[in-house]
Amino acid sequence: MSIASVDVTVTSPGRNFVTLKITTSDGVVGWGDATLNGRELSVASYLSDHLASMLIGRDEDRIEDTWQYLYRGAYWRRGPVTMAAIAAVDMALWDIKAKKAGMPLYQLLGGASRDGVRVYAHASGTDFEALSNAITGYRELGFTAVRVQTGVPGLGQIYGVSAAGPGVRYDYEPAKRSGDRPAEETWDTRQYLNHMPGIFSKIREEFGTDLRILHDGHHRMSPIEAARFAKDVEPYDLFWLEDATPGEDQTALRLIRQHSTTPLAIGEVFNTVYDYQTLITERLIDYVRSAVTHTGGITAMKKLLDFAAIYGIRSGIHGPTDISPVGMAAALHLDLAIHNFGIQEYMPHNEQTLEVFQTSFTFDKGFLHPGDQPGLGVELDEEAAGAFEYTKAYLPVNRLLDGTVHDW
Repeated sequence: MSIASVDVTVTSPGRNFVTLKITTSDGVVGWGDATLNGRELSVASYLSDHLASMLIGRDEDRIEDTWQYLYRGAYWRRGPVTMAAIAAVDMALWDIKAKKAGMPLYQLLGGASRDGVRVYAHASGTDFEALSNAITGYRELGFTAVRVQTGVPGLGQIYGVSAAGPGVRYDYEPAKRSGDRPAEETWDTRQYLNHMPGIFSKIREEFGTDLRILHDGHHRMSPIEAARFAKDVEPYDLFWLEDATPGEDQTALRLIRQHSTTPLAIGEVFNTVYDYQTLITERLIDYVRSAVTHTGGITAMKKLLDFAAIYGIRSGIHGPTDISPVGMAAALHLDLAIHNFGIQEYMPHNEQTLEVFQTSFTFDKGFLHPGDQPGLGVELDEEAAGAFEYTKAYLPVNRLLDGTVHDW
């Protein structure tokens, strides 16, 4: 048998997704997620114009060889566009292999290491009252862990805070459908550093010590600012502080480690194991945050997490709604199988998305399971997908109060 056809679908049921379909000569179909928020058409073109013809006629069972062929064979390695395209191919081939074996993918990865996958929700509010209402709502739904983001006095709309009002919000989507230019937000790190520790204090006072609290700094602090912040929030026992400082300079994490025992997570903008090499070998982080979709797929992510396991570092796979249900399923199968699982990000997709992508994973009391359908357990309804045309959307740009462009 061999790969007979390769097709790319770009659909926008509430937000844009890029999905790869690989069909074998005997009619088995595999699906892969190639979504890259704000740059979706770049990956779609990479797949359609460059990789599709290279895949026709290849043996679909040679997953490792195909991965190396696409990564090493291109000469121009790494980067989010390349690695998202390779990830889509890799997911689709694993989906095919598991379907042919008649079992869910996690069984081919060594079987389940746990009964379910602990997930965390995104709780946010423009002020503490709204944030508290969101946390309460998620706890009532069964979540045992929440990522908390809140407004900062004196600033307008900022990252991670839903503008849709109080209560439980599943639909925070930072990519704005704002024409040909990104929206712009305003930031002041000093105001943030002075405000957030008090928020964590109030959360602990209201919700106690059992709730797992996560927080995302979203690359906005300098190393010394991040070190101060990580030390200031130690009394509130964060599950992790994510992306405290821009990840390009791996050595910056040394400074944070010198000053604080707050667990650190980083990596959602990383694309390969090489982005983590110093962070892992020097134990500068506690959780790997890459998405399967943006890091070369199941093959590459499994190797990365096995490497991290040697150093006692656990997984925290990226899983917002700009990862399609196909990419989310790939993450869940890895989560269930690996030994060094930590936690899984989970933002439920909207009803339109779930009409286009039929899923088999289930949520129960704060835990997800990928289901036991053969393969990844997600199928794309191509007719339904065709009803939602691509709509240009950009992630925002961030500026300091004096107008200087800052990390968003």
